[in-house]
Amino acid sequence: MNDLCFRLAAETDLATLVRLRDDAARWMLAQGITGQWEPGQLDQDHFRRTMAGGEVWLAEADGRVAGAWELWWEDEDAWGPQPPVAGYVHRLTIARGNVQPGTGRLLLRAAEQRIAAKGRTFARLDCLAGNARLNSYYLNAGYQVVGHKADKPQPGGAPKSFTLLEKACGPAAGSR
Repeated sequence: MNDLCFRLAAETDLATLVRLRDDAARWMLAQGITGQWEPGQLDQDHFRRTMAGGEVWLAEADGRVAGAWELWWEDEDAWGPQPPVAGYVHRLTIARGNVQPGTGRLLLRAAEQRIAAKGRTFARLDCLAGNARLNSYYLNAGYQVVGHKADKPQPGGAPKSFTLLEKACGPAAGSR
């Protein structure tokens, strides 16, 4: 599974997105990663709303879904009001067992390229402050900690604290 193809998710992909997210949540729990995602936390309406106000991308290889991510053009809950200089990556998810190592980085790179293609200069994301493994993953992918957000509202759950991370991805990064 080497060649990934990326496409915007459609209404017909809603059940797949929910399943992918729930599978990732179950994997996290099996790894002892708690407090991040729970199975059943997000439904089709969540992804439908995200598609209406942002972008949801799917990665596919060999006819199978390899992963997905959400791309928002603003994120005031985490970052406050900001000038339009960034894209915000959310819910980066890979299909465990269906992909080769490094697939998550390829998805992240595709998100960064999409952000750059829209003329934005920063890829931003937030990561649960207590998830040291995931924070380390993003630091190793070239992101830098630029702040913290306490008590960020969560869909269907209690507010949580997050690390805010950012990576430069100017227009040159958008070309392939």
